[in-house]
Amino acid sequence: MESKLSHPKPNNLVQTIERMSLILDRVGQSPQGTSIKDLSTALKLPKGTIHRILSSLSFFGYIRQDPETKNYFLGLKLMELGALLDNQLDLRKAAEPVLRQLSEKTGETAHMVILDMGEVVYIDKTETQHATGSLKMVSKVGSRNPTHCCAVGKVLISYFPEEKLDDLIREKGLPQRTPHTITAPALLKEHLREVRRSGYAVDDEENELGIRCLAAPVFDGKGSPVAAISVSGPSLRVTREMIEDVLKKEVMKAALEISRRLGFVGEDDR
Repeated sequence: MESKLSHPKPNNLVQTIERMSLILDRVGQSPQGTSIKDLSTALKLPKGTIHRILSSLSFFGYIRQDPETKNYFLGLKLMELGALLDNQLDLRKAAEPVLRQLSEKTGETAHMVILDMGEVVYIDKTETQHATGSLKMVSKVGSRNPTHCCAVGKVLISYFPEEKLDDLIREKGLPQRTPHTITAPALLKEHLREVRRSGYAVDDEENELGIRCLAAPVFDGKGSPVAAISVSGPSLRVTREMIEDVLKKEVMKAALEISRRLGFVGEDDR
């Protein structure tokens, strides 16, 4: 659905966000709801400004108005976001000891990512002394990457239906990060079919030159892929033989352990 609401100019954006935040906080502190007049008095803002912001927040579900009292309350959209936050916090809590053990066992850096707006977002990272003393990777918690050029992204989008994958490619493109990046849609789709079949993905210096990575998906209790974990390191040490002989088994084993902690039941558990 396309919004017909006007958008603030860039130089007013911070002020608008600040006012929205103040209004949400104030409404949340009022169990019986609050009126435009009360908000205007408490926040020392014009009633017209309060009304415009409330209209925008109501449109997107962050605020709701009682039809009888006309007071404003927090909207159910915030409950939805809270549930998503809880899921992410539960995910990190379940994964942290497994990621730490994976990093210690392999001697390399372990990551966990989720998908957000067509990109991967790093939500956890564990390094060993061995890993931190080597070639430094640019990844950090909170950073983002395109999905098509990193192992964690490829393993997650391998579960996309073709139409959703086409939409992602059309929206984000397939920018070339290194000479090894897959930039042709047909080749990427063929590659992702193999990733889905094998249950893991490899980034062979496709995102950063000199860095290789192997990733596997993490599933929730419904069997949906909700995250991916990986092990990354310098290509001189993370060789193709090392990936095939050691890392593939360890990363997939760790991903399954985290999935089980989230309630996933695999074929071996039945």
